[in-house]
Amino acid sequence: MSKKVLIAEDDQRMQMLVSDFLIHEGYEVIVASNGKDALVKLKEVKDIKLIVLDVMMPFLNGWQVCQEVRKTSTIPIIMLTAKNTEPDELRGFTKGVDEYITKPFSPSIFVARVNALYSRTYNQKDMVEVAIGDLTINTLKHKVWCKNEVIDLSQTEYSLLLFLLENKGIVLSREQLLNKVWGFDYQGTDRTVDTHINRLRVKLRECGYYIQTVRGYGYKIEVCS
Repeated sequence: MSKKVLIAEDDQRMQMLVSDFLIHEGYEVIVASNGKDALVKLKEVKDIKLIVLDVMMPFLNGWQVCQEVRKTSTIPIIMLTAKNTEPDELRGFTKGVDEYITKPFSPSIFVARVNALYSRTYNQKDMVEVAIGDLTINTLKHKVWCKNEVIDLSQTEYSLLLFLLENKGIVLSREQLLNKVWGFDYQGTDRTVDTHINRLRVKLRECGYYIQTVRGYGYKIEVCS
């Protein structure tokens, strides 16, 4: 399977640094120096599997590129930025970003995050369908339906929903969800889980109420009687 990664970063030193890390890990790297160039590369280069976006870029910034990508694609997106406040991170997640890595960062942690996101996206179990009530996930087609209507989810939202469905009726703590979906080395907070759960509920429409909050602990998914 292709392991093409698009890196959109206007700082040449950072672009080379990140590229070297990923090439050493076995990825094929495509680079873009601004937001417009990133969108052009996405159209020109086939089978890109993951995008690393800097926030502050000429012509189109990372948020704008992410917004354009999310109109047509659920390709995993990692936002790489010097902005490390909680509102910035939450803004990224609400726009469909799958990972948020702040500068300066550890090379080993960066590579581990890329590997984890790639793995949970493209190395899913060979389970065909998981369903509850009117909600269905088909892991081979990588699609979600609520009442026969296709629901568009980001990769992280998809992985979170799949984990809940694999454990339907079981209460999962926020820590369990963070460890499973984001990885054991992820430094996020409970707010990260809560933000994604809230977005899932909205996107799932009538099926969103299947995801229930267990106050003070976490979440479970089941059909209310």
